[in-house]
Amino acid sequence: MLTRKVLAMITSQSLLSQSFFVLMMILKSSALDKYIAAVYEHPVILPEATQKPVSSEDALKLMNKNMDILEEAIKRAAAQGAHIIVTPEDGIYGFFFTRETLYPYLEDIPDPQEVNWIPCNDSQRFGPAPVQERLSCLARDNAIYVVANIGDKKPCNLTDPKCPNDGRYQYNTNVVFDSDGKLVARYHKFNLFMSEAQFDFPKEPELVTFNTSFGKFGVFTCFDILFHDPAVTLVSKLKVDTIIFPTAWMNVLPHLTAIEFHSAWAMGMQVNLLSSNTHKTGINMTGSGIYAPDGSQAYHYDAESENGQLLVAELHSHPSVSPTYLRSLNWSLYATTIKPFPENNNFKGILFSDEFTFSALSSQAGNLTVCQKDVCCHLSYRMMEQREDEVYALGAFDGLHVVGGYYLQICTLLKCRTTDLKTCGEPVTTAHTHFGYFSLSGKFSTNYIFPEVLLSGVQLAPGEFQATVSFWRESSNALMKFYRP
Repeated sequence: MLTRKVLAMITSQSLLSQSFFVLMMILKSSALDKYIAAVYEHPVILPEATQKPVSSEDALKLMNKNMDILEEAIKRAAAQGAHIIVTPEDGIYGFFFTRETLYPYLEDIPDPQEVNWIPCNDSQRFGPAPVQERLSCLARDNAIYVVANIGDKKPCNLTDPKCPNDGRYQYNTNVVFDSDGKLVARYHKFNLFMSEAQFDFPKEPELVTFNTSFGKFGVFTCFDILFHDPAVTLVSKLKVDTIIFPTAWMNVLPHLTAIEFHSAWAMGMQVNLLSSNTHKTGINMTGSGIYAPDGSQAYHYDAESENGQLLVAELHSHPSVSPTYLRSLNWSLYATTIKPFPENNNFKGILFSDEFTFSALSSQAGNLTVCQKDVCCHLSYRMMEQREDEVYALGAFDGLHVVGGYYLQICTLLKCRTTDLKTCGEPVTTAHTHFGYFSLSGKFSTNYIFPEVLLSGVQLAPGEFQATVSFWRESSNALMKFYRP
């Protein structure tokens, strides 16, 4: 009997080990090297302007109208094999609210780190949650991860010194439902834009991630991308592969259009970025994309129509180990080969409220250097022809950005709006000069450098330029080369 018992124990342990081995093999084989991502640029239906809150029933009617449109986009994305779809900030109820008029649109959204919840199966568990229920069902019924932006409400005790006078916190919130409809991520926006007085921000930046069979994801919203936390920390410390980015981005030329900066951020941070923008051309909102470290895989910019747009593209699940991952050069070797060019006829100009130092490109080809404070920018260039009706300038900026209160260091080559140098820095959407080549480099006091190229007609230039950022002592150096393949 003793022998039999020992044998039974050995057999059981052997089977357990074997089962564990098989399970590990299944998990490993189910991990995907690539996946299909989708983003939808949504022409959100806005509520009627009112000074008084609408009923919760009327609020839900509006939200359902927007979700009817999003549902079609989700179904189309799933039919094309997408594993995840991102929808925009404010995409379900719009904007232009006060705290009071926003309240009927809010739901109580639990922390998925503390609860295991599929709203499609149990919608009343945390109180009325018709929006979360519908989003959950859309994810489950279409077997796709669904990312949406909605409003969260949390009661607070008036003894809390930061509790608003109305006794509740209201958060601009991203939610993620997995392909079973389970709530797997909730993120409260930390860096609120100046017009978001209807919302509160959390006491600390939230570092929200979730794991899938196609990589590790991080989540933040719109204005967050211009600050270190949570955006940079998610990449530098938590090592996410893809950033989920719902946004309601108002384009500002020449440096802060959505497709331009968001693609540059993905390249600079060496991660995938799924950017879904609200579409409202009357307030300059357009520009969505699926971006990888080596450039845009799909993007959309339409300042003319009021139509929505679904984008679908394939991405590497782990871009840091993909064949297209960009490696840094040995900057100490490169730095010894470059010397500052002469500074000639510098002048001041205003770009998005900031004072830049500029130098005009006075010949068809040449070399220029422009410096401001600690930033020096070096340019080598060759135009195919020099037009008399267009003027270009090299610019440098080092300082606190007047709008938004964040610090910027910029090297830029741009077209002036007219041949009058006073217009250098003003918005321009078209250009006719062809550059056969340019090389733009600079030395910065940060490791986070974002290379932008924007062509005539507000178009990106995938595959037409190279960018390298490397570190040298206490500073970082950036080199961007543009060429026609």
